[in-house]
Amino acid sequence: MGFKVLGLNHKTAPVALREKVAFNEDRLVAALRTLRNERGVGEVVIVSTCNRTELYWSGHASGDELSQWLVHHHGGLDLAPSLYVLQDREAIAHAFSVASGLDSMVLGEAQILGQLKEAYRLAQAAGCTGPSLNRLFQAAFSVAKRVRSETRIGANAVSLASATVSLARRVYADLSAHTALMIGAGEMIDLTARHFASAGVKRMAIANRTLVRAQALAAEVQAYAVELGAIDKELIEADIVVACTASPVPLVTKRATAAALRQRRHRPIFMVDLAVPRDIEPAVSDLQDVYLFTIDDLQQLIEQNLKQRELAADDAKLLLEEEVARFLAEARARDAGPAIRALREHAAGIRAHTVEEARRMLIAGKSSDEVLEYLAHTLTNRLLHAPTQALRQAAESSDPVLAGEIARLLIEARER
Repeated sequence: MGFKVLGLNHKTAPVALREKVAFNEDRLVAALRTLRNERGVGEVVIVSTCNRTELYWSGHASGDELSQWLVHHHGGLDLAPSLYVLQDREAIAHAFSVASGLDSMVLGEAQILGQLKEAYRLAQAAGCTGPSLNRLFQAAFSVAKRVRSETRIGANAVSLASATVSLARRVYADLSAHTALMIGAGEMIDLTARHFASAGVKRMAIANRTLVRAQALAAEVQAYAVELGAIDKELIEADIVVACTASPVPLVTKRATAAALRQRRHRPIFMVDLAVPRDIEPAVSDLQDVYLFTIDDLQQLIEQNLKQRELAADDAKLLLEEEVARFLAEARARDAGPAIRALREHAAGIRAHTVEEARRMLIAGKSSDEVLEYLAHTLTNRLLHAPTQALRQAAESSDPVLAGEIARLLIEARER
């Protein structure tokens, strides 16, 4: 079997080092082919994300040898304090844990599974995988699917963007029937807008001081762009408002919101203010039909959800232990296959030879009782010769465990 993993991740290396060791797609394919030609590397997959770079391989090459390769490939970086090497059972358990999101910076996140599948696809396309890693990665993907379906590891939102969507669903069960207004066009609004677009929100406006940036984001999430001056007008249509800008003063006022509510005939508005200082005037929360949440509210929700994920992770770890044991058992069964076939062929040869001797005895005029007795006695002696010799040698070498196991197998065979 011989699975091994060499790598560094967010637990062992700072981002400044991780980014130096990361492979982009072009470099990764070239590195795969170079590594595949190293002595002792039968199959290899390289996983490289912002939070980890890991080499998965099968073959007799050691962790030290691949550590040297990685250091050399990256121009002599000092990686030793940050690297870990895992093999066999630990390597299998690690692969399953990574695929399931249990080894991620954000516990239970699902993005790593897609990244793992892409890394495996690239290695396959480069001709760098074979039966061993194919079985390992297919099993890892299957385990990740089982973890997602049988535990709640990914059920609770743990990012500001996903938590915002989660809160919105508490107010509006069906987001596809509602309109959203995103105020700002920075990284946080970009991510939040994408989450709402994925959630199927019916209509979305992006309001920003720089219209060009709003238009660029709007084009990617199938929204439309407006200037900040249009916010008061957009409030009339917006069921959902999310704000995150660098404005020193609130952009959404109590007066403008009250006016919008009157024209909306008091249809409720869900608002989230992710900015510091705030973009939505705090007094807006005094209005009926407004559900206003701040970044502190979301942080509390995220902390609660993280605790729920940690509880779910305990269930997931038990499931992983079960799957690792199953994978190892199947691997041992495959490894024993050739020996079992050889043993059966050997027994079949003994049987054929002994039957032929019995047949000649019948032809020579021996009685059927005499031939049957010979056949039974000779087959018993010849088939038990090798295991009884092994039992005697084990006893003579003071190996009671092996001797007991051989004896147990012989007794079980007799009882059958």
